[in-house]
Amino acid sequence: MKVKDVMSKQVVTADPDATIRDVAKLMSEVDTGIIPIFNDEGLGVVTDRDIVIRAVAEGLDAEEPVSLIMTTGVESCLEDDDLSEAAYRMSELQMRRLIVFDASGKICGVLSLGDIAVRQEELAGVALEEISDDTTRRT
Repeated sequence: MKVKDVMSKQVVTADPDATIRDVAKLMSEVDTGIIPIFNDEGLGVVTDRDIVIRAVAEGLDAEEPVSLIMTTGVESCLEDDDLSEAAYRMSELQMRRLIVFDASGKICGVLSLGDIAVRQEELAGVALEEISDDTTRRT
């Protein structure tokens, strides 16, 4: 099975100058917990957890740019990658989500542990066990 067979295909992106509030509203509108952010250095992401931990808990104003709280060093995979290899990679990196690119380098989806669980329960269980094994988790 390929990554493209289970990934979430509805992806919206935001600019690093977008406000934290705007990105939170966007998450609500499209029912997602992750928004890829493009900046001059490349790709970043903001998750609902980033908003809570890095913005709300730290008392940041919701009108601050989302670039202040985004995660950089984002990991990715290709839509034609084997799903079990992507799940293994997630467990090795201790990440719950990977940004998915097509062959031309365009974002075409997000692969989450939940996406894997819907189709491959056993594979998701192994990945979750590895991801949850360490307390230093990434998005």
